[in-house]
Amino acid sequence: MRFGEEKNDDAQEVTRAEQVREAFNSPFWPFVLATTSVGQEGLDFHHYCHAVVHWNLPSNPIDLEQREGRVHRFKGHAVRKNLALKYRTTSLSGNVHDPWKELFAAGKHDRPDEASDLVPFWVYTCDGGSQIERHVPALPLSREVERFAVLRRSLAVYRMVFGQSRQEDLTAYLLSHLPESKIEHLSRRLRINLEPVSADFRNAGVNRHETAGNELPVDDC
Repeated sequence: MRFGEEKNDDAQEVTRAEQVREAFNSPFWPFVLATTSVGQEGLDFHHYCHAVVHWNLPSNPIDLEQREGRVHRFKGHAVRKNLALKYRTTSLSGNVHDPWKELFAAGKHDRPDEASDLVPFWVYTCDGGSQIERHVPALPLSREVERFAVLRRSLAVYRMVFGQSRQEDLTAYLLSHLPESKIEHLSRRLRINLEPVSADFRNAGVNRHETAGNELPVDDC
């Protein structure tokens, strides 16, 4: 169903957008979100969905991030599936009152020391597990193929300039002056890490960035 207010042929019964959202966020079909720019902000569709089909391509990487952010959220479907895949035989034995609480506790306990509090609540991967899926039904040799390639390239640059004023102008400038081979490298070098520091590191008084070897030389600052 479409997300929005719709009336039947008699113009009497109304399907509310809230009803559509609640029906989608159930453990039954569908498991795929087909999306345009309508309703791309402020909506949660992540409870039982981790696949996004872009009905059309947005004009900029900001809208692309917003669309996929509908299913890439706190304790999303892909994260829960991965936790269940890894810990279902160990953490769910015996009398468990809240299985999801136990699974997330196990994922948090086993995460690497340098990991932030994004793991396992926002990001959690495992071998053979699930991940956020992006589907673009573009015909071969169509304009959509080229537009999608440009969007993916500009998405890496956009993440470098996130939070800056006039982001679109800065993105366009960097794309016109940086060769594609250097974008990913510079993105890793210049990105400011805003991840929350894990409680273990706060309690120990350890600087996570120093232990991870992410500090930049003075010449690169």
